[in-house]
Amino acid sequence: MPSLPQERVIQGPSPLDLNTELPYQSTMKRKVRKKKKKGTITANVAGTKFEIVRLVIDEMGFMKTPDEDETSNLIWCDSAVQQEKIAELQNYQRINHFPGMGEICRKDFLARNMTKMIKSRPLDYTFVPRTWIFPAEYTQFQNYMKELKKKRKQKTFIVKPANGAMGHGISLIRNGDKLPSQDHLIVQEYIEKPFLMEGYKFDLRIYILVTSCDPLKIFLYHDGLVRMGTEKYIPPNETNLTQLYMHLTNYSVNKHNEHFERDETENKGSKRSIRWFTEFLQANQHDVAKFWSDISELVVKTLIVAEPHVLHAYRMCRPGQPPGSESVCFEVLGFDILLDRKLKPWLLEINRAPSFGTDQKIDYDVKRGVLLNALKLLNIRTSDKRRNLAKQKAEAQRRLYGQNSIKRLLPGSSDSEQQRHQLERRKEELKERLAQVRKQISKEEHENRHMGNYRRIYPPEDKTLLEKYENLLAVAFQTFLSGRAASFQREMNNPLKRMKEEDILDLLEQCEIDDEKLMGKTAKSRGPKDRVTHYVVKLLKKL
Repeated sequence: MPSLPQERVIQGPSPLDLNTELPYQSTMKRKVRKKKKKGTITANVAGTKFEIVRLVIDEMGFMKTPDEDETSNLIWCDSAVQQEKIAELQNYQRINHFPGMGEICRKDFLARNMTKMIKSRPLDYTFVPRTWIFPAEYTQFQNYMKELKKKRKQKTFIVKPANGAMGHGISLIRNGDKLPSQDHLIVQEYIEKPFLMEGYKFDLRIYILVTSCDPLKIFLYHDGLVRMGTEKYIPPNETNLTQLYMHLTNYSVNKHNEHFERDETENKGSKRSIRWFTEFLQANQHDVAKFWSDISELVVKTLIVAEPHVLHAYRMCRPGQPPGSESVCFEVLGFDILLDRKLKPWLLEINRAPSFGTDQKIDYDVKRGVLLNALKLLNIRTSDKRRNLAKQKAEAQRRLYGQNSIKRLLPGSSDSEQQRHQLERRKEELKERLAQVRKQISKEEHENRHMGNYRRIYPPEDKTLLEKYENLLAVAFQTFLSGRAASFQREMNNPLKRMKEEDILDLLEQCEIDDEKLMGKTAKSRGPKDRVTHYVVKLLKKL
């Protein structure tokens, strides 16, 4: 029999959250907390109830700190964190949530933001079922129902609480007359022709890692969970609308069914692995490459919708941080995706606090990989704290003594002095961008060596696909932030943002030549090797 889904975002105890599952016991031994040593990476895990998080922290060799310690390199919380907490973090710290991510993780916010994007780019956002948000769109929904009646068509709709989780309060309807007009609900067209496994409906839990919003960086984990219903699927009709074990794939719902099958292998039972599922697709002559490509596009396009909100909220929390600075936030998201009979993926919802419970071996194996590979990708180093404190001290001294690499332009300066001043400013801008580019190259080299089972899906290597995504990002900023997007738009349109190291070196050399001409000197053109020696080595000494 098939496999099941994983729990949705947990918001406190619920009637369905009974202690009916026996946690899978791993063979890994928990390490006893040791005395903190100098040069040890520290982690505060007081905010998590999941044992697998602590086990992975131990496996990474991190030292767990007392619950009240706010200075740890890594802070892990199950629930979203207050923006004030993010604002207080030092640059060497990492916390596992972004501000603003609720814009796609709450059902009503996701529906609202997707509707706006669909109006702007309807051909790019065809993976979201038609949705209405109650009470605001109650009238539109009733008008739609009247149109269906005129055409003598009948459709099924799934009704969800606007901020619900774990399958609570979900129902199926075919007649919307009795729906309460003032309740906060999400009503979606039900996908009646899903791809079936052994006669069962299922969904996929895809794990996504976002390591930065400035710039946006997204990684997709090439495994996950296949979560199956526990009653054979029959298309919805008047007699089976209440049979939720057939129509819903939520693990929190189906685990209570007597037909739910627990199995210790990845290819049996009500919960299976996506790794096994891709092998199943391949064995049945389905296009696996297209499957992963479609999933990747769905994920990137969805996070593009969130990016303006996340970036704005992040910068509000971290004012004064230059673009491209090390992100103090990262996030592991759980995307719930349904496949129709043509293997087209449909987005159901996104969990910003996916369950890391491990009541079965398959949970333990998949989730351990998700967490372990994510922490390796983050590249948290023992030297981060020391470097950060040294940088803070240097910046404080610069402010105290008024040191600045660019001298102030005095009133009444000559045209030549003004031109030289502009050149100096341009050179500083180019050097700063060069430093960012080289830092980014170093990051990517680390990521390429430590991705494990993750794959970078944004920015993509395909230039055509990157251009397409950047166009969608521009639309997202215009659509969701209107006037506030102006500064972001200027930044996105800055030609330096797309320049590679050699392009910046060319511009720096031209600045030097122009400067020498203004001083009446003979300009000397440097070869590529000399340029790198002259600028990069000097730059590296500064860093």
